[in-house]
Amino acid sequence: METNKNINNDLPMLFVDMDGCLIKTDMLYESFFALLKSNFLHCLLIPFWLLRGKAYMKEMIAQRVNLDVDSLPYNNKLIDFLKTEKNNGRTLILATATNHILAKKISEYLGLFTDVISSSIDENISGKRKLKKIQAVTNGKPFEYAANAMIDIHIWKHAEAAILVNPDRNVEKSARLVTTIRHIFNERNTRLLRYIKAIRVYQWMKNLLIFVPLFTAHQFTNIPLIINGMIAFTAFSLCASGVYVLNDLLDLPADREHPRKRLRPFASGDIKLSHGILLACLLPAIGLGLALSLSPDFFGILFLYLFMTTAYSVKFKAHAIIDVLLLAGLYTIRIFAGAIAIDVVLSFWLLTFSMFIFLSLALVKRCSELIMLSNANRKESSGRGYHISDLDLLKMMGVSSGYLSILIVALYIDNPTVTQQYSHPQLLWLLCPVLLLWISRVWLKTVRSEMHDDPLVFAIKDKVSHAVILISGLIVLLAI
Repeated sequence: METNKNINNDLPMLFVDMDGCLIKTDMLYESFFALLKSNFLHCLLIPFWLLRGKAYMKEMIAQRVNLDVDSLPYNNKLIDFLKTEKNNGRTLILATATNHILAKKISEYLGLFTDVISSSIDENISGKRKLKKIQAVTNGKPFEYAANAMIDIHIWKHAEAAILVNPDRNVEKSARLVTTIRHIFNERNTRLLRYIKAIRVYQWMKNLLIFVPLFTAHQFTNIPLIINGMIAFTAFSLCASGVYVLNDLLDLPADREHPRKRLRPFASGDIKLSHGILLACLLPAIGLGLALSLSPDFFGILFLYLFMTTAYSVKFKAHAIIDVLLLAGLYTIRIFAGAIAIDVVLSFWLLTFSMFIFLSLALVKRCSELIMLSNANRKESSGRGYHISDLDLLKMMGVSSGYLSILIVALYIDNPTVTQQYSHPQLLWLLCPVLLLWISRVWLKTVRSEMHDDPLVFAIKDKVSHAVILISGLIVLLAI
C-alpha cells in the first residue's frame, strides 16, 4: 500500500480496473497458463475448484503460480497519466476482479495506489459487487473510474466521469450514454495483420515438406495427387498455427524477456488472450476435419503430430536435447504425412537424411538463441534447459549432424537401386557440394551471430538459400 502525503480531497477518487486496462492482458488467463506450464495435473483440479465458485478457483490458481509482474504488458500511457494524477494529490485505488494475491503484487510493483479492492477466496469482485465496494470507500462522494469492458457500465452509471482504456466501439458508445468521458487511451493494435502474425503464416513454409514424397516419387505432374497434397498442406498448416498460438500462450513470461519475442502479439498484449484460446481450439479442429476427409491414416498421423508438438510446448521444450530431437521429429513427420497423403512408401534414405538435417537445423535454432543471449550478457535461456556454456558442444553436434545428412545423400546415390529410378544418376553427385555449401554457410552465419533465431526465417530471406533450392531441384530434374 502506498501513502500519498499530498492528498487533495477536492479531487474525486480515481478507481482503476486492471485486466485490459492497467495491463493489456488478463490476469486470470495469465495465471491459468502459468499453472498449465508449471504442472499440467493441477489444471485437472480446476473444474472441482470452480464448483466452489469462481473466487475460490482464482484463489487456488493464484496460490500455485509465481508470475513475474514487472514484465507484464502495462498500458504505459495510462500509467503516465496516473503518475501525474498522483503527483497532483489525487487518491488512486486499484479496483479489480483479480485475486488479491496477484492484485497486491502488481500494486506494490507500480507504487501508485493507496488501496486495493480485489477478489478474495470467498467473493469475486466484479460488476455490481465492485460498485458496492467502491461506494463503501467513497461514502457518497464523487469518483471517477478507469476501465474498458461492458460489465463496467454498472459502475460508470454512478461515476462522475469515465476513463476508457482500449474500449470496443460498443463499450465507448454505451459509456457515453451514462457518464462523461474524461479520457480515452488506445494502445492495443487490433489490425488483421496482428492475427496473421499470431498464427505465424510464414511458418507454413515448413509444411511444404509434405510435397517432398510427391517429388521424390516423380509424381509431381499427377494432378489428383497434387490436390491431395494441397489438402494435406492446408490441414497441417491450420493445426500447426493452432499449436503456435498455444505455444505463445504458454511461453508468455519467457517471451517477454526475449529481445525479439516480447513483440509477439500475445506477449505484448496486442491480442486478447481469450482470442488466443479460441484460435488454439478452432484452427486444429478445422485441420483435423480436413485430414479426416483425406483418409483415416492421414488423420492419425496429423493427430500424432498435434500430440507431439503439444507435448513439446507444454513439457519438453524446457528439456535440453529432448527438445531438439522432438523438433527434428516434427519436421520428419511432415514428410511421412506427405507420403501417406499420396499413398507412396517412403525411402529409408529419405527418412534418415531428414532426421540428421533437421536435427542440425534445430540445433541452429538453439545456438542462435544462446548466442543472442550471450551477447546480452545472460547466462542461461529462460524457459529452456540450456546454459551459455553449452554453446560449444551444441555447435559441434549441429555441424556433425549436418555433414552426416550429406553423407547419407552420398550413400544413397551409390545405392544400385538409384539407377532404376534415374536416367542420369551420376548427376545427383552434384547435390553433395551444393548441400555442403549451404549447411556450412548456415553454421558460419550462426557462429558469427548473423543467423536469425529461426532458420526458416533466414532461409526465406536468404538469396543463397533460394539459389541452393533452385539448383538442387534442377539437378534432380536433369537426373530424372
